[in-house]
Amino acid sequence: MQLKWLEWAKQIQAISQAGLAYSKDIYDLERFEQLRSLSIEIMQQYTEVEESQIRTLFAGETGYQTPKVDVRGVIFDEDRILLVRERLDGAWALPGGWADIGLSAKEVVVKEVKEEAGLEVMPLRLLGILDKKFHAHPPSPFHVYKIFIRCEVLGGQAEAGMETTAVGYFAEDELPPLSTERNTAEQIKALFDMKNNPGHEILFD
Repeated sequence: MQLKWLEWAKQIQAISQAGLAYSKDIYDLERFEQLRSLSIEIMQQYTEVEESQIRTLFAGETGYQTPKVDVRGVIFDEDRILLVRERLDGAWALPGGWADIGLSAKEVVVKEVKEEAGLEVMPLRLLGILDKKFHAHPPSPFHVYKIFIRCEVLGGQAEAGMETTAVGYFAEDELPPLSTERNTAEQIKALFDMKNNPGHEILFD
């Protein structure tokens, strides 16, 4: 779901961040700083989040702004998919999280599944790269690419971690309340379709 004010704020923030990183003229730098302040003001007006928090989370990066990357592990046990219950919202999601600097997507998914579900896995296949803006996620201040990777369990024990409160396998028609910030019912359904149709093309939008 895209809100025009949110899209405008993100675009203004990206322009200002790049300008502050690469401009040398002091007058241009001043104008780009004004743009950054404007993007923060828009976010504050519509979200009621404190200005200091917006500046830290939304407008605190430097250099050329690029999309964030969210990596999710897809693990099946016959006709059931592994989900974890998120501590933050009490809803369920594929194990995963933000990509870490210095780690490949494969290394990230291994790390995240271990931390959130207690399982040691081997990445097998890239299932999809999706742009969050095309899907029914709640509005986000960030532009996000979501990577889904099929994994095989090698060991470990299914158990919750610091960011999760439960781990379970669920059939396609018995999904629990999903954390739509992280994944949607349509995305889960598409992953089941790929499992049932091995020749299915990689999800890509």
